[in-house]
Amino acid sequence: MAVTFSDLHTERGLKTLEEHLASKTYISGDQLSVDDVKVYAAVLENPGDGFPNASKWYDSVASHLAKSFPGKADGVRVGGGVAPPSEAHPHTEEPAADGDGDDDDDIDLFADETEDEKKAAEEREAAKKDTKKTKESGKSSVLLEVKPWDDETDMKKLEEAVRSVQMPGLTWGASKLVPVGYGIKKLTIMMTIVDDLVSVDNLIEDHLTSEPNNEYIQSVDIVAFNKI
Repeated sequence: MAVTFSDLHTERGLKTLEEHLASKTYISGDQLSVDDVKVYAAVLENPGDGFPNASKWYDSVASHLAKSFPGKADGVRVGGGVAPPSEAHPHTEEPAADGDGDDDDDIDLFADETEDEKKAAEEREAAKKDTKKTKESGKSSVLLEVKPWDDETDMKKLEEAVRSVQMPGLTWGASKLVPVGYGIKKLTIMMTIVDDLVSVDNLIEDHLTSEPNNEYIQSVDIVAFNKI
């Protein structure tokens, strides 16, 4: 079962460690383990004669570490605490259990990066949706009726004038000439439009019945307008 030690830099914390080691040689039994190294790192110095079990344990762990790390330690500062200089072993201090150590700062920084990445991913996803929306925008099929000025109007040129109007979202379709009377014919022509890109009213007023197309086209009426 996992054992929790806290405030090992205080007398209260050392008392807990002392009681735990009353029946044990090491933290998790009779052999040195990683648990001992973790607890050792949290104890600032040898607990002293007031804590004989903890003091004996501390010296034993220090002895083993000295063999693994034979280099001379000059002492380091970690999380605001100063590790005691030692000829036998290096000594570091873990952050306090309340979470005020440097590890929390590292975690916060990592979280910020994650939020930035998440935001960037959301922006890319939104851009994809906008593009998809444009591609999937509604379409309509429109039948126009184009009337000439009189029976002398060249209907071939009239149709060429109509089809010369090009814009994004506009596709011209089939057409035919329909007799009106007195030798006059009108042009009926189909077109397919993307609703978000083409306004039929603007198409008629700004392109079909304005210069230079109004030389052949007198008027344009919408005969049918159906959503596709």
